[in-house]
Amino acid sequence: MMENNKRHTSPPLGDGEIALVTGGAGGIGSAICKRLAEAGASVIITYYSNEEKAKKLQEELAGNNHSVFHTPVNDSERVKQLSLFIEEKYGRLDLLVNNAGITTPVAHDDLESLTDEWIDKIFTTNFRGAFATIRACKKLLLKSNDALVINISSVAAVSGIGSNVAYCASKAAMDSMTRSLARALAPKIRVVSVSPGWVMGEYAKTVDPDFLQKQLDATPLSRFATPEDVAAAVYALTTSLKFTTGSIIPVDGGRLLK
Repeated sequence: MMENNKRHTSPPLGDGEIALVTGGAGGIGSAICKRLAEAGASVIITYYSNEEKAKKLQEELAGNNHSVFHTPVNDSERVKQLSLFIEEKYGRLDLLVNNAGITTPVAHDDLESLTDEWIDKIFTTNFRGAFATIRACKKLLLKSNDALVINISSVAAVSGIGSNVAYCASKAAMDSMTRSLARALAPKIRVVSVSPGWVMGEYAKTVDPDFLQKQLDATPLSRFATPEDVAAAVYALTTSLKFTTGSIIPVDGGRLLK
């Protein structure tokens, strides 16, 4: 895996680690998949609609024991089919990264434009979809000797600053779920949130530049996160931070300090 044009020299994951990354073909998801595959993991990539993009990513990953599986996380029955596929092909699951998410830009003071339909879509994907995936994969995770669930959250959960009010609230719900399930699933399964600030990618390119500049000015480390920064946090939780559960790990350049 390449990050900032330099190859990682950190130690590999455990032998034959099996990792599932929902929404794995997106900007953050693909960086996570590449980092895990480079470290020796077998990666299952799920996608919502872009099969071609997911399969292209699969071909780019180091190693050859990876899979692509169509899984809209808002379809709990399809999520169950995913778990059956993983059980049949791999036998267990060591790492689940709940990365699939959805949002739409709506000004926070524009209450009428944040429709019931969009509120339901955001919560169904961002919160319920993550919960449903954990629920469906629990038995597979229990077959691991070192099971870990990582929920990709957002500092919007704390700051209340984000693409819309429902998105912020859905990430707060995800963080609450992280705390609850870390307690409920211990000691066999660890559960952690990785909470990025603004991440430079396709979505950020659609945001008003003046708004983005204000967010950058409020970031002590004077840059936005990259997908590779988020992947590095996932990797650290998988390999080094073994005594961490129920925590919300910010990857925000100090955004909440100002």
